Amino acid sequence: MLPSIFGENLFDDFFDTNWEKRFFGDRDPLYGKHAKNLMKTDIKELDNGYELAIDLPGFKKEELNVDLKDGYLTISGVKGLDKEEKDQQGRYIRQERYSGHCSRSFYVGDVKAEDIRAKYEDGILTLLVPKKDQKALPVQNRIAIE
Repeated sequence: MLPSIFGENLFDDFFDTNWEKRFFGDRDPLYGKHAKNLMKTDIKELDNGYELAIDLPGFKKEELNVDLKDGYLTISGVKGLDKEEKDQQGRYIRQERYSGHCSRSFYVGDVKAEDIRAKYEDGILTLLVPKKDQKALPVQNRIAIE
């Protein structure tokens, strides 16, 4: 096991880094290189709608926001960390908790906000989105030509 004082892992940072992004930014200080694993979502079709299960570990319910605008359901989380907090027992060698935000959007169509149900438990946000009535396709009556 190697010490990780230089980053999340010394060799991963050296070999897996896009140097242009490394020098000019584009690293998420809240979740580091694992930000792509954030907000993993499972979508299940039910008889009367869809169930979205979104992983949001480490967030409190008050730090999450769910908005519906123009048919898009947007889930966002804002994580804050008080930098003024002092440790009386010693000094920090490495501090990996930062403040930041994340969000993800899904197109749900013409659904009313009051019809969507949300529950947050054990780091998983579960949303129940009802299916909208689908318009029936016009029936085509073809006549065979002899």
